[in-house]
Amino acid sequence: MTAPPTVQLRDGTILPALGMGTWKMGESRARLRAEVGALVRGLELGLRVIDTAEMYGDGAAEKVVGEALIGRRDQAFVVSKVLPHNASQRGTVTACERSLKRLGIETIDLYLLHWRGSHPLEQTLAGFEALQRAGKIRRWGVSNFDVADLRELEALAGGPECSANQVYYALSQRGVEFELLPWHTSHQIATMAYCPLDEGRLTGAHPVLGEVARRHRATNAQVALAWLLHQPGTIVIPKSGRVAGVEENAAARNLTLTAADLAELDDAFPPPRRKHALAMI
Repeated sequence: MTAPPTVQLRDGTILPALGMGTWKMGESRARLRAEVGALVRGLELGLRVIDTAEMYGDGAAEKVVGEALIGRRDQAFVVSKVLPHNASQRGTVTACERSLKRLGIETIDLYLLHWRGSHPLEQTLAGFEALQRAGKIRRWGVSNFDVADLRELEALAGGPECSANQVYYALSQRGVEFELLPWHTSHQIATMAYCPLDEGRLTGAHPVLGEVARRHRATNAQVALAWLLHQPGTIVIPKSGRVAGVEENAAARNLTLTAADLAELDDAFPPPRRKHALAMI
């Protein structure tokens, strides 16, 4: 069995390339125990990166993460996000403090601007820097930034310290490969792939995906995740609120796609030949 894929951040931190998302968690009391159990199981399986945000369930997802972290904080690399309308200098600090309280932790490992808003980036960066000085975040990054946004960010004081950019990226959503991912590579920015199953579309019937899955005795979802794990510098954060779903996702780390598999998938889901608008949800 090969070692699980990893991604190295610009500061040298090495993370498992497969983590867990939490979008829509915490929205149902009936699902709460299952969601906490799923995150705990993921940590047991080495899926250390847990991605959440103040936006998810108006903070409810952060509370779910907080429950899963009780007695396990050292097993997790916690990512959260500030909403654009909160991302002034003072607002960023205040939003982070609220997130820390919901999470029940002292420090967020990676804190992201969820997308661009009306507050100048200089203000958000000043908030990030204040949080770093106070020990409330270890690193910062962005989400849903295209190349033009990253160029603007890089020109600011402290801008080149951006650790990651979280974007919509899946086998069936490859637009970021044309220009954005090469920029990430050349500027030591880790890619975080959200919606890696294209909001469930890649779990359904598909002739090529299904054939590759059949050859490997895997599911379509596992093949789609394995394909993303094959992409360098990419942290993949599928969400599942069930233990069985997390275990299925984790098994994708053991699936090695062949050159023939990759060629077939490229034919079925061609890489972009021109720049596309950034996909977002």
